[in-house]
Formats: sequence, C-alpha cells, structure tokens
Amino acid sequence: MSTDETIAQDDSNIDSMSATARRVLPFERPIFEMEEKLKQVERTGPPSAASRELIQNMREQIAKMKRNVFDHLDAWQTVQVARHENRPQTLDYIELVFDDFMELHGDRAFDDDRAIITGFAKLDDRKVLLVGQHKGRNFKERTEHNFGMAHPEGYRKALSKMQMAAKYGLPIVCLIDTGGAYPGIGAEERGQAYTIAYNLREMSQLATPIVCVVIGEGGSGGALGIGIGDHIAMMQFAYYSVISPEGCAGILWKNSKFADQAARALRFTSKDLLEFGVIDEIIREPPGAAHRDHRIAAANLKASLTQALRHLSGMEREQLVERRYEKFRKIGVFEESLITNVST
Repeated sequence: MSTDETIAQDDSNIDSMSATARRVLPFERPIFEMEEKLKQVERTGPPSAASRELIQNMREQIAKMKRNVFDHLDAWQTVQVARHENRPQTLDYIELVFDDFMELHGDRAFDDDRAIITGFAKLDDRKVLLVGQHKGRNFKERTEHNFGMAHPEGYRKALSKMQMAAKYGLPIVCLIDTGGAYPGIGAEERGQAYTIAYNLREMSQLATPIVCVVIGEGGSGGALGIGIGDHIAMMQFAYYSVISPEGCAGILWKNSKFADQAARALRFTSKDLLEFGVIDEIIREPPGAAHRDHRIAAANLKASLTQALRHLSGMEREQLVERRYEKFRKIGVFEESLITNVST
C-alpha cells in the first residue's frame, strides 16, 4: 500500500470513529465501552468454560447498566434520545410496521410538502390512512423533508387525506415527530397559524377512529396540527411540549445554555404527560432506547396501534366525535381552592 493510500485509510478510520462518537450520547458511553469489551472477549477464539462465564456475566452487566441509565433519564437526556440521529422515523416505521403502503401527494392548492408523508397502508389485515412527519438523517434527506418542519401545504395535505379516509370509513394513524411547524416568512404568508388551527377543528370532528403517537419530538403547534385523536400515545423516550427547551430557555433566561433547566420545568416527558392525562399510553422502548433496536421498537408500536384500533373500531362514530371533544376539553383543567379570610 502506498503512503497516500495509508493516509487515506487512516483518515477514513478517523472519520468513521468520529461518526460513531457522534452517535453515542454521553450517558451511553459506559454501555458502549462495556459492549466493545464484550466483543473483544467473544473474538478471542473458541470459548472455554471460564470465558463463557465471563461473557454471560458481561451480558448481564450490560443489561443492568441499560436499565440503570435509561430508567433514570432526566428531561434533557430524554430530549437528546428523542433527537438521536439513529432513532427510527416515520419511513422506518412504514417499512417495519405497515404493509402495502401507497403514498398520496399534494394539497391540491400549492405544493407537496415532504415534511409530512401521507398514504394508505395495511396494519395486518386492517386498512388505514397513515400520516407521519419525517425529518430525515443525512443532509440530502433532511433538506428534502425540511427537517420535519411542515409548511401550511403539509397540514392541508394531511387534512385532505384524513377527510378522504373518514369518507370511506378508514381509521387514521398519525406519527408525530417534529421540532415545530416551519416558521419562515413564506409559511406565515400562506397562513401557517390559520392552517394549523383549522386542522385542530376539523380533526376534532372527523367521524372515524384516530390514533396519534409521538415517536420522537412533539413540538408545539407543529405536532398538534396532526395530533387530535381518540387515543394519544408516546414512545417512552419521546417528548411533547408547547415549546422546545432551547426556546423556553431563550425566553426565561435569555440564553439557550439553560435548556436543561427549561426541560425539567416544562414537564414534557411521557411519564409526566401520562400523569397529567394529556396522553393515554406510554409505548415501551427496547433496552437502550429505540435507536438501539428499530425492530423491537416497531413491534411495540405495532402492538399498541393494533390494540387501540381494535378498541376504537367498536364505537359508534357519533360517540367517537363526542368522546374526542370531551377528551381535549379536559386537558389543562385544574381546580382552585378558595381561601376565605375569616376575621376574628
């Protein structure tokens, strides 16, 4: 091998190592280090009785480390997991969960917004309409899908397809994964806020079962624009919030470096929102979170969707709409205790 080839090979190895390092979150590093040690032990040759015992002990230790780390993530760490570049996205779930997907394009008014993907699919033997936000992974894909931030035409596309599904009695599945709706000048000129608000009203009145799942980020109105449903679920390490931690920190502390404090204050994790009654279900992720095992995450999502649709399909359409309306009217309701000053 020539000197130039050697240098190129070294540079390639460095790039590969850097890419791997970017994919490992700080609190995951001890797990990855132990897994690398396990691989080295497994590569040493034919296992002896002692090495088999060592391998078993190391596997048990790794499983314990995953539980200890991921069962105790704070809110900011949860955000980091929800944004992980290897986390399964809508197109991954389309491949792993659904069959016979046929994409539907365009809003019949302006454009086909690729930040939101719509189409007919099968969930086992049940026909559904799928609506999902997709961010992309590499630069080309993220640019095509605008980092999952939809324009008004994306929300119009989603609603028009959902209205068609309701017309033919098909249930709707919405996969939510966005940092928020696109805030650009063109989007505002074309009625971004109005379009999202219109979707909220119209989705609340669709006479067909709607199941919504936050699979990653659930950012503000961008998420709500396809988030009005009969059953609201979240993947275990997703988050669902009125604002991003960085945005909240910028408003309250005038500096995004306080994003971790903002994340704790916002109470937007799946556990918090189940306690508040904002969501109906937490979908468990595989050990080490969904970015470590797409297939288990997809299997858990599929089981949740199947069960929810089976339950909702037995309801009358008028009952669905009334129940959905009451569900969202109750969100945010709280009681005030009246304190009466008693004079002595």
